[in-house]
Amino acid sequence: MLAYRAFLTAGCALAVLSQAAAAQTAAQTAAVPAPAPVSQLVKAVDIPYQEFTLKNGLRVIVHTDRKAPIVAVSVWYDVGSKHEPKGKTGFAHLFEHLMFNGSENAPGDFFEPLQQVGATDFNGTTYFDRTNYFETVPTKALARALYLESDRMGHLTGAITQGVLDEQRGVVQNEKRQGDNQPYGLLRYKATEGLFPADHPYGHTTIGSMADLDAASLADVKNWFRSHYGPNNAVLVLAGDIDVATARPLVERYFGDIPRGPESVAPPAPVPTGLPGPAKEVMKDRVAATMVFKEWAVPGLNDKDAAGLQVAAGVLGGLASSRFDNVLVKGEKLAVQASAEYEPFAQVGTFQLTAIVRPGVDANLVSQRLDQLVAEFLKTGPTADEVNRYVTSTLSSRIDGLEAVGGFGGKATALAEGALYSNDPGFYKKQLAALAAQTPASVKAAADRWLSRPSYELQIVNGERDAYADAKAVPPAKVVEAPTPAVKGDRGPLPEVGEIAGLSFPKVERTKLSNGIELIYANRSVVPITQAVLSFDAGVAADVADKLGTQQLTLAMMDEGTKGLNSIQIAEARERLGAAIDSGSSADRTTLSLRVPSANLAAGTQLWADIARAPSFPESELGRVKNQQLAGIAQELTSPQGLVQRVLPKLVSAGSPYAKAQGSGDAAAVQSLTRADLVAFQQAWLRPDKAKIFVVSDRPLAEVRQVMEARFGDWKPSGTPGTKTFPATVNGVTPRIVLIDRPDSPQSLIAGASPTGLKGTDDLLPLEVGNDALGGSFLGRLNMDLREDRHWSYGVQGNYSRKAMAVPYVVYAPVQADQTGPAVAALRDDVTQYVTTKPMTQDEFTRAINSGTRSLSGDFETSDNVLAAMQSNDLYGRPDDYYATITQKYRALTLPQVTQATKAVIDPARFVWVVVGEAAKVKPQLDTLGLPVEVMPAAAVAGTPPASVAK
Repeated sequence: MLAYRAFLTAGCALAVLSQAAAAQTAAQTAAVPAPAPVSQLVKAVDIPYQEFTLKNGLRVIVHTDRKAPIVAVSVWYDVGSKHEPKGKTGFAHLFEHLMFNGSENAPGDFFEPLQQVGATDFNGTTYFDRTNYFETVPTKALARALYLESDRMGHLTGAITQGVLDEQRGVVQNEKRQGDNQPYGLLRYKATEGLFPADHPYGHTTIGSMADLDAASLADVKNWFRSHYGPNNAVLVLAGDIDVATARPLVERYFGDIPRGPESVAPPAPVPTGLPGPAKEVMKDRVAATMVFKEWAVPGLNDKDAAGLQVAAGVLGGLASSRFDNVLVKGEKLAVQASAEYEPFAQVGTFQLTAIVRPGVDANLVSQRLDQLVAEFLKTGPTADEVNRYVTSTLSSRIDGLEAVGGFGGKATALAEGALYSNDPGFYKKQLAALAAQTPASVKAAADRWLSRPSYELQIVNGERDAYADAKAVPPAKVVEAPTPAVKGDRGPLPEVGEIAGLSFPKVERTKLSNGIELIYANRSVVPITQAVLSFDAGVAADVADKLGTQQLTLAMMDEGTKGLNSIQIAEARERLGAAIDSGSSADRTTLSLRVPSANLAAGTQLWADIARAPSFPESELGRVKNQQLAGIAQELTSPQGLVQRVLPKLVSAGSPYAKAQGSGDAAAVQSLTRADLVAFQQAWLRPDKAKIFVVSDRPLAEVRQVMEARFGDWKPSGTPGTKTFPATVNGVTPRIVLIDRPDSPQSLIAGASPTGLKGTDDLLPLEVGNDALGGSFLGRLNMDLREDRHWSYGVQGNYSRKAMAVPYVVYAPVQADQTGPAVAALRDDVTQYVTTKPMTQDEFTRAINSGTRSLSGDFETSDNVLAAMQSNDLYGRPDDYYATITQKYRALTLPQVTQATKAVIDPARFVWVVVGEAAKVKPQLDTLGLPVEVMPAAAVAGTPPASVAK
């Protein structure tokens, strides 16, 4: 669907430099070690492959990567929303869902046999140009995955019944509602209509219209399948522990007998030369801040200008040191966030500018300044340093992403995209080469050609939301349907799965720096990237009780300046190194993380350590960063998720430091914070005696330790360390429903939580196994009931929210507004039955054990996965080899043990519920459930944030 950003994330920024300050920048950054050249980074990106084509036209691409006993299976069909005729919008996406509901020889949910074999990264997506399906499976389960993919390619239509269609139609419509229910959620429709003519292939969104989805008939969808899903319109990529000699006979066996279908033809899709309607429009929505959105239609990814447009977007609004950030956010303080993005499709592209206007500022002024900044860029072009910084940052991110063989962005995706969009699996190399070859002149020329034309502008302002078209009302009864029998003969049973190789978790080594900081290290040599986390024993639980938001503001100010560098110098140095330096926090830990090409390890860690050890918290930037956090608080009061996250912790963790987890904090408190408050928090909590360093790198421990010793070994604490105090016993909750009134909500977000009396240091494995069948997986009863059986929701989950000192059980369920009350009742019934009359079955237990043990190699495929596991093991007091030995722990469990453990901690009578929805429609439904219902307006959740603070 049309790309649009999540807004009001905390940023790092500074005022525009004067000429004198610019000269100072050059002098100070000269002290930072020189980064590796772009050419060295380009060479690190390589995905060798071989390919063959079956007689029926199926194109098969194979990449061998033996790092783990797993294979990514990725099937890409040349059909997307651009192929949809008038009256059938949303069909491609609807069919994506239908293809997960079983095929003629593999009836039932597609995820069942995949979860049994321990598949990871399994999903499907649809966009303008394609529909794709992907899963990463253990090598010994490859035959099963190919059987399943081939059966839905060649043997699907007999499994599509009216009941299946109605079920998935409801799911898709709730997916649409879920997106529409967000602040600015209707932007994608208005912007698409404003940029493209209605009859243009890219002139409607991938999600489609409710009316067209309502009108889809069984004959329509079957004809759609026959017209588009033949093997000659597909690309199959196998990446991982596989080679061509092994792949070819398997693919021939499972796909070779599928007949060719009609050829998919790309519809004519020229870049529009003019706008179909007004160049400027205003839309009303219940938002906390006005958005100014501008967009151009531009060429797609195969055009010679694609790389230049990508760099132009990065320089204007993609870098931390972008021109929009430096001028609009940090210099003139007209916006709290500003960005630019080039989104290339196969035949066209879009170039988007977005600014979230600072409260009290005229949106038209921001619009004018965006135009002026673009005009200045077209006049002068970027500098060579800007081009180099963007290219280096982009290459670093791409190298890191290609560690994975599959999923949403791994190597299989790169090969498939190239084959489908550009008829070249190796097209990624051409893209990177074109990017590395960009110069100020080439970027200016591309921008001149396309951004000098008129843009479409949309302003979204606060007000009663513009009219929203929902689906037809449907009866609330469950769809009950007999399993679909095989109707085209027996292809034989699902292939057996061989013995799955055990997890080879990297060895974790521990050492200490001179000052006692512990260094926990693991070696991964797949990509030349080092990832490190400086983890402090702080977290949300350490936030200042009467000044909630102190920790977040402190972290947001950390890279606004150090003793040696200012914010722009920090951002530019980071970009030159291709380094990502980020801050974050969980309930128990506060982190400063680093990801950097290992060739730039010395320079990257020098910058990282400077931010960690010597933040200056400049007074000149404090007002602006406060405004950004205040705007974030205001946004949370318009977001269903933001409202739940602010209210639920106070109810389920009353009396505990974990109750401090209230979004971005208290508005009045944030407004009153001073530089001294931030310094005090940093000195109490972000200090060496509360720190550990976790590293995953291709460089040896000796080298890593030497670098970390040089950066942190002489760091000494000062002042008194902070302390966290947890109550000896957990306060009980008062079962009730808290209804947060959010008008104009097509969905309600339901969240339920109950304390368990557990700690994160307890052995939760039996409980996690037990939860697999309740709320922990797609096949869990909560999701299958509300999504698949009743089709009231796009997805439901229930999980143990693990913290060091508490583990509440939490359920999340976004549901269509008219079924809010029945959905809460269904959730309560499902949980109650699970711990009483309908406990986990032997089949569910077996599936959970199989999934848990067989998925391990996929679960820990990347350095990100390993780094997260190292931190979790340390936090919960588990041995460093916990995951290397977890298979034996799984296999020692029994069904009675799991059932008893689950019943002992989940009490349906102890749940407190938070519902975010339109009270006028929802409260009468909730009043029938036998629980007290408290209603509060969304604005009362955190008080009314001040509009702004002084510059």
